[in-house]
Amino acid sequence: MTSILRIEASIKGENSVSRKLTDRLIARLLDAHADASLISRDLSTGIDAVDAAWIGAVFTPAEARTEAQNAIVAYSDALLNEVRAADILVIGLPVYNFGVPSQLKSWFDQLARKGESFRYTEAGPQGLLTGKKAIIAMASDGTKQGSAIDFASGYVKHMLNFFGIADVEIVAADAIAYAPETTLPGALAAVNALAL
Repeated sequence: MTSILRIEASIKGENSVSRKLTDRLIARLLDAHADASLISRDLSTGIDAVDAAWIGAVFTPAEARTEAQNAIVAYSDALLNEVRAADILVIGLPVYNFGVPSQLKSWFDQLARKGESFRYTEAGPQGLLTGKKAIIAMASDGTKQGSAIDFASGYVKHMLNFFGIADVEIVAADAIAYAPETTLPGALAAVNALAL
């Protein structure tokens, strides 16, 4: 059975372009994988930020953690286990001020745990969340994907690669402000053309 994890970060609700792309991606994936299971996490409703208490909790041995530290680690573990269980990740990436939404950054921060999602070796860092595919659905008003002012898509792809997820595709409804009539239809067509 194929397990799909859908991550949303847009704060625009039904008006979100990235959600329109992820809607189409999910529909196509469910058509292609009749046995698929789907887990959805909407980060726009809030996600705990990494702070000093988080650092203290995840670096304290399990047997020495306080009750509060156990709760912090359990929350981070739940996010990490969703990714571990997924075969395919669909990530909605709205671009805010040339970068990723703070909620999406916090999600990556929660996942970035040495010995859990990556480890350091003599050859450099090695991702531990291998064998997965990720599809990024990017949407932006004025930022062209891959341009000098795109600090979002490269970051997301780098973090996925850092965790060992090397099979990453990006579908972009980018720089919508410059061609509003054609950008979203073109991106939806690109979703339809993906080999899933």
